[in-house]
Amino acid sequence: MSNATTSSAVVAGRATPRGKFPHVKRAGDLLFVSGTSSRRPDNSFAGATVDAMGVLQADIRAQTRAVIENIRAILQSVDADLSDLVEISTYLVDMGDFQGYNEVYAEYFDHSGPARTTVAVHQLPHPMLRIEIKAVAYKPLPPSA
Repeated sequence: MSNATTSSAVVAGRATPRGKFPHVKRAGDLLFVSGTSSRRPDNSFAGATVDAMGVLQADIRAQTRAVIENIRAILQSVDADLSDLVEISTYLVDMGDFQGYNEVYAEYFDHSGPARTTVAVHQLPHPMLRIEIKAVAYKPLPPSA
């Protein structure tokens, strides 16, 4: 974008978005992280395998950890970190995964962490995905010189 208070980026070394949108968008002191999954740059998925019979084995704990680490990397690309998050919205394909998701989430955040909403959705963009998270961070711009 044309001014310093609004910008967007597709982050090198991360999975390329599956549409025309950035990984992260800055609007003033706020950073908006687009919906993030456990997809790796090679388009494989952390926490998901298919066995010899074609049955999907999805590990919500591994996927949750990968999603949060992907968000961390996206935030670090714009000089922010997980501690700057103020809001997280989580989309689970199955609320039966809530406990495993919540356990991993608690490894990263406590009651002083971001506000959070978790909802169940019918499906995500790929059948191997069990979770997607979008986030908002507050990271003030450095003072102008």
